[in-house]
Amino acid sequence: MMYDYKVVRQFTVMTVVWGIVGMAVGVLIAAQLVFPALNFDLPWLSYGRLRPLHTNAVIFAFGGCGLFATSYYVVQRTCQTRLFGGKLAAFTFWGWQLVILLAAISLPLGFTSGKEYAELEWPIDVLIAVVWVSYAIVFFGTIMKRKTPHIYVANWFFGAFILTVAVLHIVNSAQVPFSLFKSYSAYPGAIDAMVQWWYGHNAVGFFLTAGFLGIMYYFVPKQAGRPVYSYRLSIVHFWALISTYMWAGPHHLHYTALPDWTQSLGMLFSLILLAPSWGGMINGIMTLSGAWHKLRTDPVLRFMIVSLSFYGMSTFEGPMMAIKTVNALSHYTDWTVGHVHSGALGWVAMVTIGAVYVLIPKLFGAEKMHSIKLIEVHFWIATVGIVLYIASMWVAGVMQGLMWRAVNSDGTLTYSFVEGLKATYPYYAVRLLGGIFFLTGMFVMAYNVVMTIANGRKELIEQPSPVAA
Repeated sequence: MMYDYKVVRQFTVMTVVWGIVGMAVGVLIAAQLVFPALNFDLPWLSYGRLRPLHTNAVIFAFGGCGLFATSYYVVQRTCQTRLFGGKLAAFTFWGWQLVILLAAISLPLGFTSGKEYAELEWPIDVLIAVVWVSYAIVFFGTIMKRKTPHIYVANWFFGAFILTVAVLHIVNSAQVPFSLFKSYSAYPGAIDAMVQWWYGHNAVGFFLTAGFLGIMYYFVPKQAGRPVYSYRLSIVHFWALISTYMWAGPHHLHYTALPDWTQSLGMLFSLILLAPSWGGMINGIMTLSGAWHKLRTDPVLRFMIVSLSFYGMSTFEGPMMAIKTVNALSHYTDWTVGHVHSGALGWVAMVTIGAVYVLIPKLFGAEKMHSIKLIEVHFWIATVGIVLYIASMWVAGVMQGLMWRAVNSDGTLTYSFVEGLKATYPYYAVRLLGGIFFLTGMFVMAYNVVMTIANGRKELIEQPSPVAA
């Protein structure tokens, strides 16, 4: 069977490229919080413009390319057929790169709709919708022409992620264009906030969770050389996750103008989410039953299992932070930043990196990655970086929450905002160090990938032709 690997190769390489770009911007804005002069008094280098560039780059450029690459690879392998749609898959690659490029230009220039994870202006939103619908056609077309009667569970997660993100994006991006570069939301006030966080949290739930669970359900068993621990649990995990995640968004809007019953509903479903999330984590980790010894010698498998550990930790922390009394302390603090990055770096980035290390040799004809030792180095640099990052933000966040709510006996605030910021400053320095560690690991990975591709081409050239053989 000759699979269509060209588009998979393209997306896999760009996953590494955009990972470095997105994380480099993240390190820059982290450095700006420690050394404010690093914005150089230039508006397009200000924190307010670079922060959405960072989030869009790491989520939709790095994470998005990783999801395109792995889903196109997995759906072909598990359905035993080439991608559907001919050149439509190539269109999704070039269209997605154009979206990323337009985002990289427009956001620093200040063109933004102001919506979290959905800042891009309406012409780019239209292009995203066209590319995403094309993606759905390629993916589900491939499922429909499969040569196997069974649809492997990873494809269930990929399919749910593709369909849900399409609906989320199109509904949340309903806008009234004012000009080519400016539009206003079609929704008023509190309704706009509700729609935004229905989108925002489910972008986390489906783009950054369901999609990457699809990666986990294929690549962890493959790398471990073991079947999924419980196929029945994977199906329960799937249906429980997708039926409850949709309702959790209001926990971002506690103590706001949103109706109280809606806030409580978001809190309730966030707590329910703990069960399917941990079911999936346990299913992934227990897949190593009978193969635990491989963790000692296989750093790629270590990336994947540690990512599942962070997935479990993040999906415990999220429901806890959704409890109204906890949220009263945590919201608007750096605790939330720590939580987001334990999921984004610990879960999403680590499982993506593991998948890339599996894919690169297979896609480029190399026997294995250029250096297993460098993968080992990357693993430890990345892990130390994540721990520095999230631990500093957890401590800073709890401290901020306690300082902001402290009052004197006469009812006045004990601390000013500036005092809180001054106390947070050392933790911003530690966060910066953690980010530098993680970014350094990405450069180590890039070198390893480039050398592996070069080795693969060399091996291809050196192979005797069929005639000579």
